Amino acid sequence: AELQDLPREVFAVDPTNMCQMPSTEVLYRCRKCRRSLFRSSSILSHVEGDGPTAFIHKRITESTQLSGGGPDKCTSYFIEPVQWMEPALLGVMEGQLLCPKCTSKLGSFSWRGEQCSCGRWVTPAFQIHKSRVDEVRTLPVGNLLTANT
Repeated sequence: AELQDLPREVFAVDPTNMCQMPSTEVLYRCRKCRRSLFRSSSILSHVEGDGPTAFIHKRITESTQLSGGGPDKCTSYFIEPVQWMEPALLGVMEGQLLCPKCTSKLGSFSWRGEQCSCGRWVTPAFQIHKSRVDEVRTLPVGNLLTANT
């Protein structure tokens, strides 16, 4: 089933089209050009899989654990599709997700689903690599928003 066009409701609002953002939300921006890409509310949580233990033939040592994340085994965010992705999604089952501004590779998508680094299969998958985006917590100060990185 080729997807020729998708209903508007499928897409989350592009954060660049929003004037005000709830202060509780975290904004994710392209690490390279700083374009706002999606909000924390667009992240779809999934039950963590067994991860590398699913492939037990290679024993995991502490050194191979991802640094910084602690128990966080997932190296990607799986998000709902955002408006800027639409041109990439039409008529294709899977492909790369590129920054709409600087076209650096952010991740990939597949309507059939993709496997997270934790071992969990996510369908459909709009996967953004955590290493390609920066997390920005915004603090409302009067009418000014100050980015806190």
